Amino acid sequence: MNGVLRTAVLVWLSCGLLWAADQPRPNVLLIVVDDMRVELGCYGSDVVKSPNIDRLAARGLRFERAYCQQAVCNPSRASMLTGLRPETLGIWNLQTHFREVVPDIVTLPQWFRQQGYQTIGIGKIFHNFRQPAFRGDALSWSQPATLHYGSHGDDQATVSGTVPPDLLTLPRAEMREVPDQAYFDGRIADLAVQSLAQLKSEPFFLAVGFWKPHLPFNAPKKYWDQYSLSDIHPPSPAATPRDVPTIALHDSRELLRGFRDRPDGKPTAEEVLALRHGYYAGISYVDAQIGKVLAALDEHDLTNNTIIVFCSDHGFHLGEHDLWAKTSNFELDARVPMIIASPSHRTQAEDRRSTTALVELLDIYPTLVDLCGLPIPTHLEGNSLRPLLRDPAASVKSAAYTWHPRPAYPATGKDPEVMGHSVRSPRYRYTEWRDYRTNAIRARELYDHQTDDGETINLADLPEQAGVVATMQRYFAAKESRRAE
Repeated sequence: MNGVLRTAVLVWLSCGLLWAADQPRPNVLLIVVDDMRVELGCYGSDVVKSPNIDRLAARGLRFERAYCQQAVCNPSRASMLTGLRPETLGIWNLQTHFREVVPDIVTLPQWFRQQGYQTIGIGKIFHNFRQPAFRGDALSWSQPATLHYGSHGDDQATVSGTVPPDLLTLPRAEMREVPDQAYFDGRIADLAVQSLAQLKSEPFFLAVGFWKPHLPFNAPKKYWDQYSLSDIHPPSPAATPRDVPTIALHDSRELLRGFRDRPDGKPTAEEVLALRHGYYAGISYVDAQIGKVLAALDEHDLTNNTIIVFCSDHGFHLGEHDLWAKTSNFELDARVPMIIASPSHRTQAEDRRSTTALVELLDIYPTLVDLCGLPIPTHLEGNSLRPLLRDPAASVKSAAYTWHPRPAYPATGKDPEVMGHSVRSPRYRYTEWRDYRTNAIRARELYDHQTDDGETINLADLPEQAGVVATMQRYFAAKESRRAE
């Protein structure tokens, strides 16, 4: 497969939707957020305030069962933007840039650029590599990307004059009375609005990547003020799943490194609620920035010819399963919010605004190519979701796949010791933790989402579940068979 990729052999195929010569080609607005789990108003949350994303969902299609391919930034984004699974790319860590392993691969924005689109990248779209050679991906953009690299720790309040004081004493969070533009995402929204005012003469692919609600939880104070602490619920389920193998868990280092001075190294019950408060404030902050971009699209009369995709790169734990952040194969990490609003598939029928079909972030690349009537690259491993836009009750695949290594963050240049391969069917999540060198199974998990949506009981080793386990294993075999073709 990699040999084919390196030669960059791409065959143009008929995609079934060709735009007339006198009809303007649709624009694309791709909005990617960081670490946002499926907890929004439009997904049924009674806590989170996300009015702008909710309005987008009301005129698009909301995917109830969308999944990332790995619950950490670099592999997830590399997979989504190249159209290849992490195992095909051979990427499972934060350090490896996809051009190191498949230098000639054509990315999603790069393919649009080759078809005559103006491609603009603002914010964090590709992983935020700090090395100059790997900042963003120059081949993907018509002009240099902006605000696209750096550390999340660099996202500190910046204002004219003295920075207002932090009103918290909470590790990994802060609350300051500052404007939206004090942080990265406010400035990213402003740049996106400016770009939309200029992108009128040719079709565009505008990718806007927001850094929130990723840690640190430091949205401006007005977004914290949207929530009452009494409305914040403690994590549920708080305990690790019954009979869960230890390897399925991790040390939550991304957040807990701020609590090392505690006797048990963890936040108190009050701090848990405060951290959850900060995460929700981050969602409302980024929702407001998305609202500015969507308003600019309306203002410049671009909405009716623009396909909008909104998604997160992966999910997040907020104390559930006694875990924080990501790097697991549990549903909270693997499942992502995803919305597609296509002008040619707009509907007012409420029962057609969502789908329970299984989909993957991997499917975004072929979907956008298909919807825009472009030739389809042959290397793509995902499926176009256009059939679901026509009929939300349809299906495009029988399962969704996610994986994650152990250690959760392998050292640079080192292979994982164990890889957790996870498959989600309409009813079950099944995970095999396999020795990376021998592929021998070290541990297994099986969760029945019909009776246990919170994944609280591992059923994998129960004799009565042997038939289900065998069925789930066949999904892995089917995937490997497709990849070998």
